[in-house]
Amino acid sequence: MTREQKAQMIDDLQQILVDTDTIYLTDISGLNASETSILRRACFKKDVQLRVVKNTLLKKAMERVEDKEYEELYDVLKGNTAIMISDKENAPAKVIKDFRKKSEKPILKGAWIQAAVYVGDDKVDTLSNLKSKEELIGDVINILQSPMKTVVSQLQSGGQKLSGLVKTLSERSE
Repeated sequence: MTREQKAQMIDDLQQILVDTDTIYLTDISGLNASETSILRRACFKKDVQLRVVKNTLLKKAMERVEDKEYEELYDVLKGNTAIMISDKENAPAKVIKDFRKKSEKPILKGAWIQAAVYVGDDKVDTLSNLKSKEELIGDVINILQSPMKTVVSQLQSGGQKLSGLVKTLSERSE
């Protein structure tokens, strides 16, 4: 790889790091070509971008990003590294968890999610249970709608009782 190619790769990685708030560092070494292809397809279905990177180039790109602190992840940049990038915080963890039903890889080295750092493979379950932004918004809307639904249903049932009473009284007067 020439210096120009390395510089271009660092610039590309830096732009990715600037543009996203969710980055997973994984080890997919040991997967054969067909397993890697299956993993890539699973990532594509969940809108997760999978990219194999060189550790030194990724570290240089991380150092260039000014408003994000990646220092805690520098120690995991050893061996083979693939980055998983997504707009949804829990999507890469879910891909990893689902893929592990068939294989022992990928192994989570670390994750950077909106300034929170998670290091170690034992964090996969925690990360997969994180709620995405859309899920949290849905929960808040449900919580806000619940009292309103109760009031509306009580008003509707009260209206039915009232119309039942009026009907009974009108039948009696005849």
